[in-house]
Amino acid sequence: MRVLCATTANDGHFGPLLPFARALADAGHEVRVAAPASYAAAVAKAGFAHEPFADGPAELIGPVMGRLPTLTFEEADDIVVREVFARIDAQAALPSLITTIERWRPDLILRETAELASLAAAERAGLTHVHVCIGMHEVLSRFVQAIDDPLEELGRLAGLAEGRMTSALASETVLSLVPEVLDDARAQVPSDSGDLLRFHEPRPGADAQSLPEWGDPQLPLIYVTFGSVTGSLPPFVGVFRRALDSLAEVRARVLLTVGRKVDPTGLGPLPSNAHVEQWLPQDAVLRQAAAMLGHGGFGTTMGALAAGVPQVVAPLFTFDQIVNGDHVAAVGAGLTVERGPSSVELAAAEVPRLLADPEYAASARRIASAIADLPSTAEAVDTLAALVG
Repeated sequence: MRVLCATTANDGHFGPLLPFARALADAGHEVRVAAPASYAAAVAKAGFAHEPFADGPAELIGPVMGRLPTLTFEEADDIVVREVFARIDAQAALPSLITTIERWRPDLILRETAELASLAAAERAGLTHVHVCIGMHEVLSRFVQAIDDPLEELGRLAGLAEGRMTSALASETVLSLVPEVLDDARAQVPSDSGDLLRFHEPRPGADAQSLPEWGDPQLPLIYVTFGSVTGSLPPFVGVFRRALDSLAEVRARVLLTVGRKVDPTGLGPLPSNAHVEQWLPQDAVLRQAAAMLGHGGFGTTMGALAAGVPQVVAPLFTFDQIVNGDHVAAVGAGLTVERGPSSVELAAAEVPRLLADPEYAASARRIASAIADLPSTAEAVDTLAALVG
């Protein structure tokens, strides 16, 4: 079976797609990844052949992004979904995706939530398409509500009848890495929607000795991470220093990762309880962490939950970060604070509470068990093959 996976140029979007792509490849199927030309290095690093398509033109995206400071947070989030993902990016990607499908003739299109051109191209070619959700279904519901007009516009560009894209999206089979106990938004999915199938990503073993050594090893380890994107966003670079300063008096070791685009030496002298790295294997860190402070990114949030580590969420810049924090708090696996200029400081102030109350860790372990009890992504392969027929 030939499978074309489609993603936008975003690690947080490609991440949930990857375990399914790898499971298909491990089972002997031929897998390629369609992604923007700018994302070639990430696709190559993941070990897949790249089928490039055009990035959204900067001259179109720039004016949209320039409007964001004048909008409310909710309005800004919706306009990025509607105008950037569903209109500019999708329309730029569509011609190459149509050409790739005509040339390579895949049997299945496996796409992530925000990559919509592959949905139109698959419908045009009469191919089976499946959607890998990049977050909670509450996020998916909001995403779908925001894209009605550009979705139908994309369908017209692909030569599809009016309403075809809307019905295709509603009936699409959805794969999720979120257990039902955490993802309580099934009721928000229309009753005529496609199947929602849940799987878990098997976690590789990690070397407990792979972490740097500093401070008193008897103290609990607090892992602080704001994902792979934050360091490249100028308005948010200051969160790293603010987090270190806010945790300086906590009786714990603080391990901060800042991403490969940030030079740790630029943070200045560190508090005595802190150590900073650009990047470390998240699974290895979480195996030793007593708590995590993060921004609510999907990969970061689910990584801590899968490891049974309680977390404090400080949402920074997207709606899904708020949703993820709310879900973590709702199941008792951590705490969340209101998004705002002091969210990092507010979250840091909650860390001692997280360490002192064992119920947070117990709840996180319950969610970890629920994740581990799901079928593995390897078991999704037969399901996908059956959908193709």
